[in-house]
Amino acid sequence: MTFSFRPVPDDPRLAGLVERLRGYLDGELAAYERDNGFTHDSRLTRADLEPVWKRSRELGFYGIHLPEEYGGQNLTRTQLAVLKEEVGASGRVLGHSVLGDMGGPLRAGDILRHATDHQRDTYLLPLVRGERACCFSLTETDAGSDVRAMRTTAVRDGDSYRLTGHKVFSSAGPFADFAIVVARMAGTEDTYSAFFVDLDSPGCRVTEGATPMSGEHIESDIVLEDCRVPAANLLGEEGRGLRIALGRVTVNRLLHCPSALGAARRALELSRDRALTRTVDGRPLIALQAIQHKLADMAADLYAARSMTYAALAALDRGEDVRTEAFLCKLFVAEAAFRILDQAVQIHGKEGLTQGNEVEYLFRKMRMFRILTGTSEIQRNGIARRLATLT
Repeated sequence: MTFSFRPVPDDPRLAGLVERLRGYLDGELAAYERDNGFTHDSRLTRADLEPVWKRSRELGFYGIHLPEEYGGQNLTRTQLAVLKEEVGASGRVLGHSVLGDMGGPLRAGDILRHATDHQRDTYLLPLVRGERACCFSLTETDAGSDVRAMRTTAVRDGDSYRLTGHKVFSSAGPFADFAIVVARMAGTEDTYSAFFVDLDSPGCRVTEGATPMSGEHIESDIVLEDCRVPAANLLGEEGRGLRIALGRVTVNRLLHCPSALGAARRALELSRDRALTRTVDGRPLIALQAIQHKLADMAADLYAARSMTYAALAALDRGEDVRTEAFLCKLFVAEAAFRILDQAVQIHGKEGLTQGNEVEYLFRKMRMFRILTGTSEIQRNGIARRLATLT
Protein backbone atom coordinates (compact mmCIF):
# COMPACT_ATOMS: atom_id res chain seq x y z
CA MET A 1 0.00 0.00 0.00
CA THR A 2 1.76 3.14 -1.21
CA PHE A 3 1.33 6.53 0.45
CA SER A 4 -0.77 9.09 -1.41
CA PHE A 5 -3.27 11.87 -0.78
CA ARG A 6 -5.39 10.40 -3.59
CA PRO A 7 -4.68 6.66 -3.55
CA VAL A 8 -5.66 4.64 -6.61
CA PRO A 9 -6.92 1.10 -5.83
CA ASP A 10 -5.26 -1.80 -7.64
CA ASP A 11 -8.68 -3.20 -8.61
CA PRO A 12 -9.74 -1.46 -11.87
CA ARG A 13 -13.43 -1.75 -10.99
CA LEU A 14 -12.88 -0.15 -7.59
CA ALA A 15 -10.61 2.50 -9.10
CA GLY A 16 -13.46 3.45 -11.44
CA LEU A 17 -15.89 3.70 -8.54
CA VAL A 18 -13.46 5.89 -6.59
CA GLU A 19 -13.00 8.20 -9.58
CA ARG A 20 -16.76 8.57 -10.04
CA LEU A 21 -17.29 9.11 -6.32
CA ARG A 22 -14.63 11.83 -6.19
CA GLY A 23 -16.24 13.50 -9.18
CA TYR A 24 -19.61 13.60 -7.43
CA LEU A 25 -18.21 14.72 -4.07
CA ASP A 26 -16.01 17.47 -5.51
CA GLY A 27 -18.47 18.56 -8.20
CA GLU A 28 -22.21 18.20 -7.93
CA LEU A 29 -22.41 17.69 -4.16
CA ALA A 30 -19.94 20.50 -3.43
CA ALA A 31 -22.05 22.83 -5.58
CA TYR A 32 -25.26 21.77 -3.78
CA GLU A 33 -23.68 22.54 -0.41
CA ARG A 34 -22.28 25.86 -1.63
CA ASP A 35 -25.57 26.99 -3.20
CA ASN A 36 -27.44 26.26 0.05
CA GLY A 37 -24.79 27.57 2.44
CA PHE A 38 -24.51 24.31 4.36
CA THR A 39 -21.84 24.09 7.06
CA HIS A 40 -21.07 21.39 9.62
CA ASP A 41 -23.14 23.20 12.25
CA SER A 42 -26.13 23.89 9.99
CA ARG A 43 -29.46 22.69 11.33
CA LEU A 44 -30.27 20.37 8.43
CA THR A 45 -33.78 19.22 7.56
CA ARG A 46 -35.14 16.12 5.90
CA ALA A 47 -35.75 18.24 2.81
CA ASP A 48 -32.04 19.10 2.70
CA LEU A 49 -30.95 15.46 2.78
CA GLU A 50 -33.54 13.72 0.59
CA PRO A 51 -32.12 15.09 -2.69
CA VAL A 52 -28.70 13.70 -1.72
CA TRP A 53 -30.14 10.27 -0.85
CA LYS A 54 -32.01 10.11 -4.15
CA ARG A 55 -29.17 11.43 -6.30
CA SER A 56 -26.66 9.14 -4.62
CA ARG A 57 -29.02 6.25 -5.28
CA GLU A 58 -29.31 7.24 -8.96
CA LEU A 59 -25.51 7.27 -9.21
CA GLY A 60 -25.28 3.86 -7.56
CA PHE A 61 -23.58 4.92 -4.34
CA TYR A 62 -26.47 4.81 -1.84
CA GLY A 63 -26.44 1.26 -0.49
CA ILE A 64 -23.68 0.24 -2.91
CA HIS A 65 -22.41 -2.38 -0.44
CA LEU A 66 -25.70 -4.33 -0.50
CA PRO A 67 -26.35 -7.49 -2.54
CA GLU A 68 -27.49 -6.94 -6.11
CA GLU A 69 -31.02 -8.10 -5.22
CA TYR A 70 -31.32 -4.92 -3.12
CA GLY A 71 -29.86 -2.65 -5.78
CA GLY A 72 -26.28 -2.71 -4.51
CA GLN A 73 -23.04 -3.99 -6.02
CA ASN A 74 -22.24 -6.60 -3.37
CA LEU A 75 -19.00 -4.94 -2.30
CA THR A 76 -16.50 -6.59 -0.02
CA ARG A 77 -15.84 -4.88 3.31
CA THR A 78 -12.49 -3.70 1.97
CA GLN A 79 -14.09 -2.13 -1.10
CA LEU A 80 -16.70 -0.39 1.03
CA ALA A 81 -13.95 0.89 3.33
CA VAL A 82 -12.12 2.48 0.40
CA LEU A 83 -15.27 4.42 -0.52
CA LYS A 84 -15.90 5.42 3.09
CA GLU A 85 -12.35 6.77 3.32
CA GLU A 86 -12.89 8.83 0.17
CA VAL A 87 -16.05 10.36 1.62
CA GLY A 88 -14.17 11.18 4.84
CA ALA A 89 -11.32 12.77 2.89
CA SER A 90 -13.64 14.90 0.75
CA GLY A 91 -14.51 17.43 3.43
CA ARG A 92 -18.14 17.39 2.30
CA VAL A 93 -20.73 18.46 4.89
CA LEU A 94 -23.31 16.04 3.47
CA GLY A 95 -20.87 13.20 2.85
CA HIS A 96 -22.66 11.14 5.49
CA SER A 97 -25.67 10.89 3.17
CA VAL A 98 -23.87 9.58 0.07
CA LEU A 99 -23.31 5.93 1.02
CA GLY A 100 -26.17 5.81 3.51
CA ASP A 101 -24.55 6.49 6.89
CA MET A 102 -27.09 9.13 7.87
CA GLY A 103 -30.26 7.14 8.44
CA GLY A 104 -29.78 4.98 5.36
CA PRO A 105 -28.63 1.50 4.36
CA LEU A 106 -25.38 1.65 6.34
CA ARG A 107 -27.26 2.71 9.47
CA ALA A 108 -29.55 -0.30 9.17
CA GLY A 109 -26.52 -2.56 9.15
CA ASP A 110 -26.90 -6.30 8.85
CA ILE A 111 -30.50 -6.51 10.02
CA LEU A 112 -31.80 -7.45 6.56
CA ARG A 113 -31.06 -11.09 7.28
CA HIS A 114 -33.04 -10.97 10.53
CA ALA A 115 -36.08 -9.20 9.06
CA THR A 116 -39.35 -10.82 7.99
CA ASP A 117 -40.83 -10.21 4.55
CA HIS A 118 -43.24 -7.70 6.10
CA GLN A 119 -40.39 -5.83 7.78
CA ARG A 120 -38.30 -5.77 4.60
CA ASP A 121 -41.19 -4.48 2.51
CA THR A 122 -42.42 -1.93 5.05
CA TYR A 123 -39.16 -0.60 6.48
CA LEU A 124 -35.94 -1.79 4.88
CA LEU A 125 -36.56 -1.71 1.14
CA PRO A 126 -37.99 1.85 1.28
CA LEU A 127 -34.90 2.70 3.38
CA VAL A 128 -32.61 1.30 0.69
CA ARG A 129 -34.45 3.30 -1.98
CA GLY A 130 -34.01 6.55 -0.06
CA GLU A 131 -37.75 6.86 0.60
CA ARG A 132 -37.57 6.31 4.36
CA ALA A 133 -34.88 6.88 6.99
CA CYS A 134 -34.11 5.23 10.31
CA CYS A 135 -32.15 5.70 13.49
CA PHE A 136 -30.72 3.11 15.85
CA SER A 137 -31.75 3.56 19.48
CA LEU A 138 -29.62 1.60 21.94
CA THR A 139 -27.80 4.12 24.14
CA GLU A 140 -29.29 5.57 27.33
CA THR A 141 -28.00 8.16 29.76
CA ASP A 142 -26.56 5.53 32.13
CA ALA A 143 -26.12 2.78 29.53
CA GLY A 144 -23.33 3.65 27.12
CA SER A 145 -20.42 1.24 27.22
CA ASP A 146 -22.47 -0.88 29.63
CA VAL A 147 -25.49 -1.36 27.35
CA ARG A 148 -26.95 -4.01 29.66
CA ALA A 149 -27.72 -1.27 32.16
CA MET A 150 -30.54 0.00 29.91
CA ARG A 151 -33.85 0.77 31.58
CA THR A 152 -36.14 0.85 28.55
CA THR A 153 -38.55 -2.06 28.90
CA ALA A 154 -40.89 -4.02 26.65
CA VAL A 155 -44.01 -5.82 27.88
CA ARG A 156 -45.97 -8.31 25.75
CA ASP A 157 -49.61 -7.30 25.51
CA GLY A 158 -51.66 -9.56 23.26
CA ASP A 159 -50.67 -9.04 19.65
CA SER A 160 -48.38 -6.13 20.50
CA TYR A 161 -45.69 -4.90 22.90
CA ARG A 162 -45.70 -1.81 25.10
CA LEU A 163 -42.36 0.03 25.26
CA THR A 164 -41.37 2.54 27.93
CA GLY A 165 -38.02 4.29 28.25
CA HIS A 166 -35.75 7.11 27.12
CA LYS A 167 -33.05 6.62 24.47
CA VAL A 168 -30.34 9.20 23.77
CA PHE A 169 -27.81 9.81 20.98
CA SER A 170 -30.06 8.37 18.30
CA SER A 171 -28.05 9.55 15.31
CA ALA A 172 -30.20 10.59 12.33
CA GLY A 173 -33.20 10.87 14.67
CA PRO A 174 -34.12 14.36 13.39
CA PHE A 175 -34.62 12.94 9.89
CA ALA A 176 -35.89 9.41 10.64
CA ASP A 177 -39.28 7.81 10.04
CA PHE A 178 -38.64 4.84 12.30
CA ALA A 179 -36.20 3.61 14.92
CA ILE A 180 -34.72 0.23 15.67
CA VAL A 181 -35.14 0.15 19.44
CA VAL A 182 -33.55 -2.35 21.80
CA ALA A 183 -35.38 -2.85 25.10
CA ARG A 184 -35.14 -5.10 28.13
CA MET A 185 -38.00 -7.55 28.49
CA ALA A 186 -39.86 -6.44 31.61
CA GLY A 187 -39.31 -8.67 34.64
CA THR A 188 -36.01 -10.07 33.34
CA GLU A 189 -32.39 -9.33 34.20
CA ASP A 190 -30.65 -10.06 30.92
CA THR A 191 -33.20 -10.59 28.15
CA TYR A 192 -33.46 -7.98 25.39
CA SER A 193 -35.50 -7.64 22.21
CA ALA A 194 -35.31 -5.33 19.19
CA PHE A 195 -38.27 -3.62 17.52
CA PHE A 196 -39.12 -1.46 14.53
CA VAL A 197 -40.83 1.59 16.04
CA ASP A 198 -42.61 4.14 13.85
CA LEU A 199 -41.65 7.50 15.27
CA ASP A 200 -45.14 8.94 14.77
CA SER A 201 -46.69 6.20 16.94
CA PRO A 202 -48.82 7.25 19.93
CA GLY A 203 -46.62 7.25 23.02
CA CYS A 204 -43.44 7.96 21.03
CA ARG A 205 -41.83 11.40 21.04
CA VAL A 206 -38.71 12.54 19.20
CA THR A 207 -37.05 15.37 21.08
CA GLU A 208 -33.95 17.39 20.32
CA GLY A 209 -30.88 15.55 21.50
CA ALA A 210 -27.69 16.92 22.95
CA THR A 211 -25.43 18.69 20.47
CA PRO A 212 -22.10 16.84 20.33
CA MET A 213 -18.82 18.74 20.35
CA SER A 214 -18.66 18.39 16.55
CA GLY A 215 -21.53 20.91 16.47
CA GLU A 216 -23.65 18.72 14.18
CA HIS A 217 -27.40 18.68 14.80
CA ILE A 218 -27.92 15.02 13.99
CA GLU A 219 -28.91 13.53 17.36
CA SER A 220 -32.31 12.95 18.94
CA ASP A 221 -33.74 11.51 22.10
CA ILE A 222 -36.45 8.89 21.62
CA VAL A 223 -38.96 9.01 24.48
CA LEU A 224 -41.31 6.04 24.78
CA GLU A 225 -44.29 6.23 27.13
CA ASP A 226 -46.32 3.04 26.98
CA CYS A 227 -45.79 3.05 23.21
CA ARG A 228 -47.67 0.19 21.57
CA VAL A 229 -45.68 -1.68 18.89
CA PRO A 230 -47.24 -4.50 16.83
CA ALA A 231 -45.80 -7.96 17.48
CA ALA A 232 -45.04 -8.09 13.75
CA ASN A 233 -42.41 -5.41 14.38
CA LEU A 234 -40.32 -7.66 16.64
CA LEU A 235 -36.94 -8.02 14.90
CA GLY A 236 -35.76 -11.61 15.05
CA GLU A 237 -36.78 -13.68 18.03
CA GLU A 238 -37.79 -12.35 21.41
CA GLY A 239 -34.73 -12.21 23.65
CA ARG A 240 -32.22 -11.91 20.80
CA GLY A 241 -32.30 -8.14 20.44
CA LEU A 242 -28.94 -7.40 22.02
CA ARG A 243 -27.28 -10.15 20.02
CA ILE A 244 -28.70 -8.63 16.84
CA ALA A 245 -27.66 -5.13 17.90
CA LEU A 246 -24.11 -6.13 18.79
CA GLY A 247 -23.75 -9.01 16.36
CA ARG A 248 -21.81 -6.93 13.83
CA VAL A 249 -19.69 -5.17 16.41
CA THR A 250 -16.39 -6.46 14.99
CA VAL A 251 -17.33 -5.43 11.45
CA ASN A 252 -18.65 -2.07 12.64
CA ARG A 253 -15.47 -1.31 14.57
CA LEU A 254 -13.42 -1.88 11.44
CA LEU A 255 -15.78 -0.01 9.12
CA HIS A 256 -15.81 3.11 11.30
CA CYS A 257 -12.04 3.37 10.94
CA PRO A 258 -11.90 4.35 7.22
CA SER A 259 -14.04 7.43 7.87
CA ALA A 260 -11.54 8.55 10.50
CA LEU A 261 -8.68 7.74 8.16
CA GLY A 262 -10.27 9.94 5.51
CA ALA A 263 -10.62 12.83 7.96
CA ALA A 264 -6.99 12.41 9.04
CA ARG A 265 -5.86 12.30 5.40
CA ARG A 266 -7.77 15.50 4.75
CA ALA A 267 -6.16 17.18 7.75
CA LEU A 268 -2.66 16.14 6.69
CA GLU A 269 -3.20 17.47 3.17
CA LEU A 270 -4.58 20.75 4.49
CA SER A 271 -1.59 21.03 6.84
CA ARG A 272 0.89 20.31 4.05
CA ASP A 273 -0.74 22.98 1.88
CA ARG A 274 -0.72 25.42 4.79
CA ALA A 275 2.97 24.79 5.37
CA LEU A 276 3.72 25.37 1.68
CA THR A 277 1.80 28.65 1.40
CA ARG A 278 2.10 30.31 4.83
CA THR A 279 5.22 32.44 5.18
CA VAL A 280 7.03 33.46 8.37
CA ASP A 281 9.99 35.85 8.19
CA GLY A 282 9.94 35.54 4.44
CA ARG A 283 10.10 31.76 4.36
CA PRO A 284 7.36 29.14 4.00
CA LEU A 285 6.48 27.24 7.14
CA ILE A 286 7.66 24.01 5.54
CA ALA A 287 11.22 25.33 5.57
CA LEU A 288 11.19 25.03 9.38
CA GLN A 289 12.42 21.67 10.64
CA ALA A 290 9.88 21.71 13.48
CA ILE A 291 7.06 21.82 10.90
CA GLN A 292 8.76 19.20 8.71
CA HIS A 293 8.91 16.82 11.67
CA LYS A 294 5.28 17.38 12.55
CA LEU A 295 4.22 16.55 8.99
CA ALA A 296 6.48 13.50 8.95
CA ASP A 297 4.99 12.19 12.21
CA MET A 298 1.47 12.79 10.91
CA ALA A 299 2.23 10.91 7.70
CA ALA A 300 3.75 7.99 9.62
CA ASP A 301 0.68 7.75 11.87
CA LEU A 302 -1.66 7.83 8.87
CA TYR A 303 0.30 5.23 6.93
CA ALA A 304 0.43 2.87 9.91
CA ALA A 305 -3.26 3.32 10.69
CA ARG A 306 -4.30 2.73 7.05
CA SER A 307 -2.05 -0.29 6.67
CA MET A 308 -3.35 -2.10 9.74
CA THR A 309 -6.98 -1.27 8.97
CA TYR A 310 -6.89 -2.60 5.41
CA ALA A 311 -4.90 -5.65 6.46
CA ALA A 312 -7.61 -6.48 9.02
CA LEU A 313 -10.39 -5.87 6.48
CA ALA A 314 -8.68 -8.14 3.95
CA ALA A 315 -8.50 -10.88 6.58
CA LEU A 316 -12.18 -10.33 7.40
CA ASP A 317 -13.07 -10.68 3.72
CA ARG A 318 -11.16 -13.99 3.69
CA GLY A 319 -13.41 -15.23 6.49
CA GLU A 320 -10.81 -15.05 9.25
CA ASP A 321 -11.54 -14.24 12.91
CA VAL A 322 -10.40 -10.63 13.33
CA ARG A 323 -11.84 -9.78 16.74
CA THR A 324 -8.40 -8.94 18.13
CA GLU A 325 -7.51 -6.91 15.06
CA ALA A 326 -10.78 -4.96 15.29
CA PHE A 327 -9.95 -3.88 18.84
CA LEU A 328 -6.39 -2.98 17.78
CA CYS A 329 -7.53 -0.98 14.75
CA LYS A 330 -10.23 0.98 16.56
CA LEU A 331 -7.76 1.90 19.32
CA PHE A 332 -4.86 2.84 17.07
CA VAL A 333 -6.87 4.64 14.40
CA ALA A 334 -8.76 6.73 16.97
CA GLU A 335 -5.62 7.73 18.84
CA ALA A 336 -3.54 8.28 15.68
CA ALA A 337 -6.25 10.36 13.98
CA PHE A 338 -6.49 12.56 17.06
CA ARG A 339 -2.69 13.02 17.13
CA ILE A 340 -2.79 14.03 13.47
CA LEU A 341 -5.53 16.58 14.11
CA ASP A 342 -3.77 17.93 17.17
CA GLN A 343 -0.69 18.62 15.06
CA ALA A 344 -2.83 20.03 12.26
CA VAL A 345 -4.26 22.62 14.65
CA GLN A 346 -0.71 23.47 15.78
CA ILE A 347 0.47 23.98 12.20
CA HIS A 348 -2.55 26.18 11.38
CA GLY A 349 -1.98 28.38 14.45
CA LYS A 350 -4.80 30.79 15.24
CA GLU A 351 -6.64 29.68 12.10
CA GLY A 352 -6.79 26.18 13.56
CA LEU A 353 -8.47 27.58 16.66
CA THR A 354 -11.12 29.50 14.76
CA GLN A 355 -14.65 28.17 14.42
CA GLY A 356 -15.52 27.75 10.78
CA ASN A 357 -12.04 26.51 9.90
CA GLU A 358 -12.16 22.94 8.61
CA VAL A 359 -9.22 21.78 10.72
CA GLU A 360 -10.89 23.08 13.88
CA TYR A 361 -14.03 21.09 13.03
CA LEU A 362 -12.05 17.93 12.24
CA PHE A 363 -10.19 18.26 15.55
CA ARG A 364 -13.48 18.18 17.44
CA LYS A 365 -14.80 15.34 15.28
CA MET A 366 -11.72 13.16 15.83
CA ARG A 367 -11.73 13.83 19.56
CA MET A 368 -15.19 12.27 19.61
CA PHE A 369 -13.96 9.16 17.79
CA ARG A 370 -11.88 8.20 20.83
CA ILE A 371 -15.19 7.67 22.67
CA LEU A 372 -17.83 6.87 20.05
CA THR A 373 -18.38 3.26 18.93
CA GLY A 374 -16.43 2.05 21.94
CA THR A 375 -13.98 4.13 23.99
CA SER A 376 -10.24 3.63 23.70
CA GLU A 377 -10.35 2.14 27.19
CA ILE A 378 -12.94 -0.42 26.08
CA GLN A 379 -10.70 -1.35 23.15
CA ARG A 380 -7.74 -1.81 25.51
CA ASN A 381 -9.86 -4.04 27.73
CA GLY A 382 -10.78 -6.15 24.72
CA ILE A 383 -7.17 -6.38 23.57
CA ALA A 384 -6.03 -7.48 27.01
CA ARG A 385 -8.72 -10.19 27.16
CA ARG A 386 -7.75 -11.48 23.73
CA LEU A 387 -4.05 -11.51 24.60
CA ALA A 388 -4.77 -13.66 27.63
CA THR A 389 -6.25 -16.37 25.41
CA LEU A 390 -3.69 -16.36 22.58
CA THR A 391 -1.27 -19.24 22.27
